[in-house]
Amino acid sequence: MFTTRPELLGTFGMVSTTHWLASTAAMSMLEKGGNAFDAAVCAGFVLHIAEPHLNGPGGDMPAILHIAGEDKPRVLCGQGTAPAGATMAHYRDELGLDLAPGTGLLATAIPGAVDGYLLMLRDYGKLDLETVLENAIYYAENGAPIVPNICNTIAGVADLFRDHWPTSVPVYMPSGDVPKPGSLLGNKGVASTWKRLIREAKAAGVDRQAQIEAARNAWGNGFVAEAIDKFCSDNEVMDVSGTPHRGVLNGDDMANWRASYDEPLSCDFNGYTIFKCGAWSQGPVQLQQLALLKGFGLENMDTVSGEFVHTITECAKLAFADRETYYGDPDFVEVPIEILLSDAYNDKRRKLVSDEASLEFRPGEIEGYGMPIDYQSAVDGFSSMKSDMAGIGEPTVGRPAKGDTCHIDVIDNKGNMVAVTPSGGWLQSSPVIPDLGFCLGSRMQMFWLKDDMPASLRAGSRPRTTLTPSMAYRDGQPYMVYGTPGGDQQDQWQTNFLLRHAVHGLNLQEAIDAPSFHNEHHPSSFYPRQASPGRLVIEGRFPKATQKDLKKRGHVLDIGDDWSEGRMCAVSKEGGILKGAANPRGMQGYAVGR
Repeated sequence: MFTTRPELLGTFGMVSTTHWLASTAAMSMLEKGGNAFDAAVCAGFVLHIAEPHLNGPGGDMPAILHIAGEDKPRVLCGQGTAPAGATMAHYRDELGLDLAPGTGLLATAIPGAVDGYLLMLRDYGKLDLETVLENAIYYAENGAPIVPNICNTIAGVADLFRDHWPTSVPVYMPSGDVPKPGSLLGNKGVASTWKRLIREAKAAGVDRQAQIEAARNAWGNGFVAEAIDKFCSDNEVMDVSGTPHRGVLNGDDMANWRASYDEPLSCDFNGYTIFKCGAWSQGPVQLQQLALLKGFGLENMDTVSGEFVHTITECAKLAFADRETYYGDPDFVEVPIEILLSDAYNDKRRKLVSDEASLEFRPGEIEGYGMPIDYQSAVDGFSSMKSDMAGIGEPTVGRPAKGDTCHIDVIDNKGNMVAVTPSGGWLQSSPVIPDLGFCLGSRMQMFWLKDDMPASLRAGSRPRTTLTPSMAYRDGQPYMVYGTPGGDQQDQWQTNFLLRHAVHGLNLQEAIDAPSFHNEHHPSSFYPRQASPGRLVIEGRFPKATQKDLKKRGHVLDIGDDWSEGRMCAVSKEGGILKGAANPRGMQGYAVGR
């Protein structure tokens, strides 16, 4: 099969990320004697500068970790919760909102990414904080060469910056205008913040873990929390609702939250065990898709055929309908996840898949759990609401005026593995906080402002994030980490990749390069939460016969550009051989290794 680049092979270490600067920076940590966790943290901080339109320090990051010598992985939850002041009474009753805004300070959950990275570094890394942040500080101070999509994103919000968010202008439009592709763009405010974290760390003494814990304290209880508190209380910020609003996030919220560990969910499929984050994320929808797909004989289907695309799409529709109906933060709502992943439940659901595309919204029925959504409102797209302000959402890389996501995969020669999907806090989410150099995230747009839904807004609850890193064991042994940006599409593109690799035997790069697709039948997780019944988007590289077949089956077919679906990364370990691959779409992602 044709591939855009080789599947990389090595024995020392392997990295794949959505930007070549992050990949090479991560590899430099391995060369300095660090492990996979040092490398992933280094890459994460570099991505704040290299892909500021896709993530930032004010965002969030879930991760899945395998620690060499342990018999199962663990999840690291760097997803912040809703502040104490983020209540239904305030948003809906006092402010009159029907949806949580997609931009501005009301969309902001407690920033989780930095504390998540620091927790990973403290517990499993080997290097000190100054060493791990060296590359990020270099690019923040001296600038990173920017790709066209950064320029396109800034251009899309330039008037918003000038008219409403003036603190963002000196950071992202330092000359007063949109920067040019290939020019250098740094962030001296972020560099100063990182340097101060390092000074606070060193003041704690020589113990590496004590230093990192001091940096966490400076973030959650110190100068960072103080600056965030002051900015949110002192400023009314224009958001996508068309009305300025003051934030509810404060210093107490920052002080009372820390990143934590969680148990992964899993599903056995074709000799693999796939591990995902819990139902506070959309991760289980990949497991549900695999449970449904077990009964269709995928190994006998051509991977670019209409039958293959149709079958996967119809199973995805069923899994995502369950996501909308049942998923929420398990700390606040009871999610029937054992039922949703059970063979009995999926054997029954599988019978709903026919040869024709369904245009219905069909969640399963589990008595005593979940809450039906108003699907028709999602179809109508909440057309009465203002949605013309830039910066909302987290769609594909093909729509650069919106926000998106990054991904990091690392395996070292000791067998440590980590997959991280950082996002949020992108430059178009809210204004830059001058004292810190970065803006806050917009993850709370994923809450519903309706009572008694699993994903209803609740103070202290995690928004049901779309961020969804993946890990696979093969024949019971740690094997692969993988993931992609793409909002609601993440667990669709990842499933497409996994099936081509795990069922059809394509190598990592072949499986990434193969034509991909996604559907938008379910309500979006992002403001204004629209749904498009039957809409199926495929790359133009699919054969004409496949396109004709899918239309005949009743799919509302949208034929995209030839290379437009996903930004997959993947790294695997087979015996002593490490393998890596990265997505050519968007011309940013690269794997490196030796």
